[in-house]
Amino acid sequence: MLFMSASTDPGALKSQQNVPMAVVIWLLVCCALVFAMVVIGGVTRLTGSGLSMVEWQPLMGIIPPLGEAEWHAAFVQYQSFPEFQYVNSDMDLAGFKFIFYFEYAHRLLGRVIGLVFLLPMLWFWWRNRLNRAVKPHLLFLFVLGALQGLLGWYMVKSGLVDNPRVSQYRLMAHLCMAVVIYGYMLFIALELMRADLPAFMRSTHTVSGLPGAMLLLVFVMIASGALVAGTHAGHIYSTYPDMHGQWIPDGIMALTPWWLNVLENPVTIQFDHRWLGIIVLVSAITVRVLITRRGFGPLKFTASALVLMVALQVVLGIATLLAQVPVFLGALHQAGALAVFTIALVLFQKSRHTGVHRIRD
Repeated sequence: MLFMSASTDPGALKSQQNVPMAVVIWLLVCCALVFAMVVIGGVTRLTGSGLSMVEWQPLMGIIPPLGEAEWHAAFVQYQSFPEFQYVNSDMDLAGFKFIFYFEYAHRLLGRVIGLVFLLPMLWFWWRNRLNRAVKPHLLFLFVLGALQGLLGWYMVKSGLVDNPRVSQYRLMAHLCMAVVIYGYMLFIALELMRADLPAFMRSTHTVSGLPGAMLLLVFVMIASGALVAGTHAGHIYSTYPDMHGQWIPDGIMALTPWWLNVLENPVTIQFDHRWLGIIVLVSAITVRVLITRRGFGPLKFTASALVLMVALQVVLGIATLLAQVPVFLGALHQAGALAVFTIALVLFQKSRHTGVHRIRD
């Protein structure tokens, strides 16, 4: 199993009474919704829908245009912005509705997540179902969610000016914040599943720094993917393992200072993302081998799952590249990245507690 079984000592059993399973299920449902939000965000980007809603209305924005007159008004408003003028000048009302509904679904799901998180939290709080140690983390999560909404609009605004493309920096920040919220929430749920509130969010035994380093590396890989998306770097070379016949493509260091290439040069960004994928795979295999050699038996299954998921993600990334980033494969690749992050987080959380014992040869 991916999750460790709960301790059966009396102290843990007493703590377990303060962690209703409904709280854990609620957090896991919220995690699933955030996971879906990330994937839908990817679809929104891949379909070029992110700039179709040119206003941010946290309350009234829940209602889409009703009737042809409102649709026409929304379309006319969209026509006054650079994306229509420079990219979609031949778009008709039907095409506008298509991209509008993707962005609308993305924003609507964000509001749904806010309600699904806030209302049960208030209920559990009022019914005294939340332990004192858990409450600050839940409040902080809610603040992060609100900030994420603001960050999303800040990202969209960057594409409503002269250049009809959102800033890759803001896109990276928006995706990374979503991953942080997802990971933080999942980590809390995993900690509560241990039914050991005295040790909640505290490390009681760390087998090594490898799982933590692996989790950080996966996070960096996801951030790299955001740069690929933000600069459309995935479209410039559609061959693998070479890049149109070259192992080190021309223009890889075209910008000065040199470090700017890592963040703004599409050639360098795709090159880095390719090799980061291989580094993540080699690192996952290394972690699995070292866990076996050091006798940390309860971690072996999760580490093996991580290797398999990373390998699948690499294959999926190559397929997406060769197919020139179709929407379905692109969205699946983004979902795969979050799946890798999930398993890496489970491995990290499992490695922190005394439930991990060495297996003697």
